[in-house]
Amino acid sequence: MGGTKQGGTRHKSTRQQRAWYWYDWANSAYVTTTATVILGPYLTSLATNAACPDLPSGEVCNTPVSLLGFGVLPGAVHPFLVTISTILTTIALLLFGVIADRSRHPQWWLGGLAWVGAVAASGMFVLSGTNWELGAVLMIVANLCIGSSQVIYDGILVRIASPDDRDRVSSRGWALGYLGGGLLLALNLVMMTAYESLGISYGMAIRLSLLSAGLWWGLFTIIPVLGLRSLPQRALEEVTHSSAERRNPLRQLAATFADLRRYPQTMLFLVAYLFYNDGIQTVIGQSSLYAQLELGMSTSNVMITFLVTQFVAFGGALLFGRVAARLGAKRTVLIGIAIWFGVVSVAFFLPAGVFPALLALGASIGLVMGGTQALSRSMYSQLVPKGRESEYFSFYQAMERGTSWLGTLSFALVFQFSHSYRLAILTLVLFFLVGGLLLTRVDMRKGIIEAGNALPKVL
Repeated sequence: MGGTKQGGTRHKSTRQQRAWYWYDWANSAYVTTTATVILGPYLTSLATNAACPDLPSGEVCNTPVSLLGFGVLPGAVHPFLVTISTILTTIALLLFGVIADRSRHPQWWLGGLAWVGAVAASGMFVLSGTNWELGAVLMIVANLCIGSSQVIYDGILVRIASPDDRDRVSSRGWALGYLGGGLLLALNLVMMTAYESLGISYGMAIRLSLLSAGLWWGLFTIIPVLGLRSLPQRALEEVTHSSAERRNPLRQLAATFADLRRYPQTMLFLVAYLFYNDGIQTVIGQSSLYAQLELGMSTSNVMITFLVTQFVAFGGALLFGRVAARLGAKRTVLIGIAIWFGVVSVAFFLPAGVFPALLALGASIGLVMGGTQALSRSMYSQLVPKGRESEYFSFYQAMERGTSWLGTLSFALVFQFSHSYRLAILTLVLFFLVGGLLLTRVDMRKGIIEAGNALPKVL
């Protein structure tokens, strides 16, 4: 297969691998512009308008809004919504993982979910005034679709890359995603900075940015869907279930839960990943709130910081892929987790209003962000039983980007009771500490053999 090493020479990516990369490019527009930078502060402002319509600029609203019958401060609405969407998404993506493994054309499931999510993301254009509830619904739909489509996308990696090639292919996909997300964010930054010369209001610039992310996601998804239409076919009989399980996805899902106990190293990796990735996702998802509402940074400064983060992450993902080729993915990810631990610790002490300090922190995040996530994906692909990739990746995606919930729940609860984003972000060091310690106990060699997969040359 293309992309492997022979005699020390690295082959170019295959046509299918190049098509596969484009879904990272497509969905990263939503992840970066909408989910990471704009939606958190924007939904907070809409909820604040609803609860405290006469609040002076710069003041914190301490009047709660109703979320599922509970009184929630506007500043905690977004992290609570991420938690809710994660729980709902977890149920959906487990089912979609089973369905994808039973399908001979998983790329169409990938496209269908992506396009529904893109419609929801584009619909955020209508958000204004106090209608944060509509924003909550659209956000949940978009997050559900991006998580479920990612299960199928990750499962396809096993079909198009050999064990020795997955670190490289996964890293290139992440890198291209950061490049695409950063490019659209740069265009939106220009629009949100020069909105007056364009003859639009600042609110319209935000809404157009939300629309652009949805359209980008939907349009660029066409490339992987068409490019992967001739995926290597796998007969359903290769998936070793009883005939009843093959007919009933729910029975197959129940069997998967029971079957997971046969792979203790896979289970241990998932638990480790649950902790350290929840830390990563919460930092990414709530950093915009932290920068604007705790550090007093403007939206344009936050967008500039995220641009730096995105483009550093492009190089960081490729760098971590090269380091993993020498040290192995597990050691490289552990190095990344140690850097994450330091980043969160420094963020707690970051002085308010000092933009260069925020830029430096953003660059540090970019260095490790793509690499730890890309290599975690390729590590897990080695621990998945053959023929059940999407099914097992549904467990993985329950803890993947934009769908973490323990971290956001902790972040939201600490803010709800302390009214401090600094204390909220400090709790995340525990996630990196516990996740890193658990990962050190994962025996990759044993886990790969248990799953019946070929051992890569470098572990």
